[in-house]
Amino acid sequence: MPSESINFDIVVIGAGISGMIAANRAAQLGQRVLVLEQGSEDKYPCNTRYTGGTFHIGMREITLDEETLTERILEATAGFVSPEIASTLARDGRRVIRWLQDEGSRFMRASASEYHKWVLSPPGRSRPGLDWEGRCGDVLLQSLEKHLIERGGQLIRGARARSLIMEQDACRGVMAELSGKETSYSARAVFIADGGFQGNEDLVKQYISQRPERLKQRGAGTGRGDGMQMASRVGADLIGMDRFYGHMQSRDAMTNPNLWPYPYLDSLVTAGIVVDPEGHRFVDEGRGGVYVANFVAKLPDPMSAYVIFDQQTWDKAGKNGLIPSNPHLEKEGATIHRAESLEALAKVSGIPLAGLLQAVNEYNSALNSQSLSKDLFPTRSSSKYEPCPIVKAPFFAIPMVAGITYTMGGIRVNTNAQALRADGRPIDGLYALGAATGGLEGGPEVGYVGGLAKGGVTALLAAEHFSLQQSVT
Repeated sequence: MPSESINFDIVVIGAGISGMIAANRAAQLGQRVLVLEQGSEDKYPCNTRYTGGTFHIGMREITLDEETLTERILEATAGFVSPEIASTLARDGRRVIRWLQDEGSRFMRASASEYHKWVLSPPGRSRPGLDWEGRCGDVLLQSLEKHLIERGGQLIRGARARSLIMEQDACRGVMAELSGKETSYSARAVFIADGGFQGNEDLVKQYISQRPERLKQRGAGTGRGDGMQMASRVGADLIGMDRFYGHMQSRDAMTNPNLWPYPYLDSLVTAGIVVDPEGHRFVDEGRGGVYVANFVAKLPDPMSAYVIFDQQTWDKAGKNGLIPSNPHLEKEGATIHRAESLEALAKVSGIPLAGLLQAVNEYNSALNSQSLSKDLFPTRSSSKYEPCPIVKAPFFAIPMVAGITYTMGGIRVNTNAQALRADGRPIDGLYALGAATGGLEGGPEVGYVGGLAKGGVTALLAAEHFSLQQSVT
């Protein structure tokens, strides 16, 4: 039995960006709000604290018109996201920016790229490795916590939610473990905002990869899917569970903290070719690093792939990005195999020569004849990224690992961020936000919509919908 019962209008599970925006917005609207955060530290680790701070929608500028952004989401996810959800994300992304500005957040343009127009300041991407303290996500969370307390809300650290309290078919609170005892927090609604399930090896093994211990955690690794599992037990539907957002990292990132979360290898991956331990291609590199990372995670060993390219690619694509592979990989001690011939490259890398020669020759031949989508298997897309020939010595092979930042699947929601049952009916009093949701990105093309935008939009929707319902009743 619980040791005590405490009443609120809303209990929020998780104090990352979606939970803290929702809590503050609800408090603005007059709700009594409690946030439960499993981390006990003052600066509890979570993906928001580690973020690079870029607000975008599908790698497009977040304040573009609704029609353009809706089309982008539908295109990126190959229609996996419903038109209604896509329109909501496209419409309300700009509103997240305005709301954060009103809260005192500052933004800057981090590069000439369109999607870098709205980046939290001070920026999080300053050097290789993990560089977060006093930067964008850390500053954001400290500011939102301060505002929440000023608005009469509460944040309790070290409280891990364990189960939802149901009254008939309605969610009316949370059972949580705090300081070794069970506590009941009664509420009119519960907002699940505790992130994805990337930190839960059992769930990752069930949905993402048979070797979860061989994936590199690119974020805090604190998302364990607690809220998602609690919601599922009371009838919430789950969707899109087999996809994640991540990047290809140097294999040495598993042991070298200066090689994650940056630099990542996506610009090399999309310019060269990716091969398995036998030297064979197995994925369409032209669909992007997030797509490739999902396929590498499905290999018998997610640490067994290599990216193959030549000097021209190293000098051009290798220098793309705010923290590019060239020169940072070498400076930070990553393994880079170089050789003046493919035969020598096979010897120094350990990749079987027959497989490597076949992969490179078939790729170069298809590229020369402009038949990447006809004569090459797997086919190679070229609409988003320019494939580069592998012809100029020295040749390179970099051993890689799939890096997972957050899972894209989770609780199915409607345009009010209400948790839905399998038949589409909302569960009264239960909402899901940010990376705890499913159906907002992913799908067959592993369409990346944007974690910060997704978190912010669902947070505002949930807080405003609940508050409106209360005013009506």
